Amino acid sequence: MTEPTAPARAEIVVDLDAVRHNVALLRRHVAPAAFMAVVKADGYGHGMVEVARAAREAGADWLGVATLDEARALRTAGDRGRLLCWLAVPGERYDDLVAADVDVSAYSVAQLEEVAAAGDRVGRAARVQLKIDTGLARGGATPADWSGLVAAARGHERAGRVRVTGLWSHLVASDDPDHPANAAQEAVFAEALAVAEEAGLEPEVRHLANSAAALLRPAARHDLVRCGLAVYGLDPAPGHTARLLPDLGLVPAMTVQGRLAMVKEVAAGSSVSYGHAWVADRDTTLGLVPVGYAEGVPRAASPGAEVWVAGRRRPLRGRICMDQLMVDLDGDRPAAGEPFVLLGPGSSGEPTAQEWAEAVGTISYEVVTRVGGRLVRRHVGGSVDGAGAR
Repeated sequence: MTEPTAPARAEIVVDLDAVRHNVALLRRHVAPAAFMAVVKADGYGHGMVEVARAAREAGADWLGVATLDEARALRTAGDRGRLLCWLAVPGERYDDLVAADVDVSAYSVAQLEEVAAAGDRVGRAARVQLKIDTGLARGGATPADWSGLVAAARGHERAGRVRVTGLWSHLVASDDPDHPANAAQEAVFAEALAVAEEAGLEPEVRHLANSAAALLRPAARHDLVRCGLAVYGLDPAPGHTARLLPDLGLVPAMTVQGRLAMVKEVAAGSSVSYGHAWVADRDTTLGLVPVGYAEGVPRAASPGAEVWVAGRRRPLRGRICMDQLMVDLDGDRPAAGEPFVLLGPGSSGEPTAQEWAEAVGTISYEVVTRVGGRLVRRHVGGSVDGAGAR
């Protein structure tokens, strides 16, 4: 006899219908630009392979990842569409990615040579996208080095070693649409495109805009936009998107939920959790939520964050522990095993990833990508309804 499956102690539920909805909505918004769904960092904590499939089903023209291993994982999972990866260190091997028709980025002449050599070994021209640093001071060639990189790439292209498929950069402050860095970077990028055109490069795509710029700066869209956070239904420019696009309609895809491990009474004057950082000012009840910082819940979130239990938001009490945290039930007595929602879409009143981010003084990107640990992830929506251990 098969034992019945017990409800999860705590889990991440990812709604792939929400992902499909968001991708379709964003594609319409940015048309005629092509659309890239960025699925790096395990799909921003949502599951890279599952999100990638949902994004493709909704019409994503490209997928974007950071590392070479992420690109390998997508090809192993069966994805055969246009795919860009952009982060490598000297000495990493590109051979299998070139053979698998993956676009890889080059930031320098030395890196370009490594990619071209991989193409030589596998007997095909490598698909390469050149990145220029327009002001982020992170990856990409500086404007001073750009002409040299472009010339080297054109030389390799003439020799049949590479095909330059894209030119791109990344914005500093797209979440603040009025920041002067946006216009300054757009100008630098335009100059870089002119240098490349003069050298004879004819890329398939030119791209600068991430989620916030794709939504709020039409001039930055060029041939392709790279949407990450917005794919997952989260606002990439809090305070600006709602003002400028109040009816956009993104749907958050992640819910973190589970069941209370215990409910207990505490008397006024009782101290709670490590260091006795909180003392009850009245008789109350506490709920034991069986997740902690080992699951990626920020320890700094108490006080300030809340958890949805028994139809209400409940404030955290005391310090968050490695495996558990306490919430104030204000005298209510739900049974042990009562469902809780740590974060979700907010449509039923539960806290959102953005609210957790504000409680900690960070961004929602960090909240959703950090959550995990011992949590089980379950995907729902459309033809998918399954669970898998992290």
